[in-house]
Amino acid sequence: MPNFRLTSNDKQSGKIVYNVGIVQNIVALAVAEVEGTVPTQGKKSGISLYIEKEGVYVDVSVVVKYGYNVPELAYRIQQTVKESVENMTHYKVAEVDVHIQDVVFSDGAVAPVEKEAEAARENEEREEN
Repeated sequence: MPNFRLTSNDKQSGKIVYNVGIVQNIVALAVAEVEGTVPTQGKKSGISLYIEKEGVYVDVSVVVKYGYNVPELAYRIQQTVKESVENMTHYKVAEVDVHIQDVVFSDGAVAPVEKEAEAARENEEREEN
């Protein structure tokens, strides 16, 4: 697992090194703070990090609860992740991309979003022909 180094421009001696797992955990906690999100299940956490000269690039995949305004929710996720990572690590966050994976209803059932979208496309194709 790679480590990320932060070199201080102050006249401090030494370096601060963060393990990628630490930054991923910060992102996961930030996403969990946002009301209306559901933690992704399975082995993959739904979080990818890329460190470049411009800063940290974050890809977050989430499941949202039914009834929430999705664009507003995505914006709140972006802001929360950016603030958390920058405050806790002093890394600059260049970009936070939010991928909405699915919608969950209150009883825990997952919405068949992909099937509905596919059915809508098929209906449009039939109407065109």
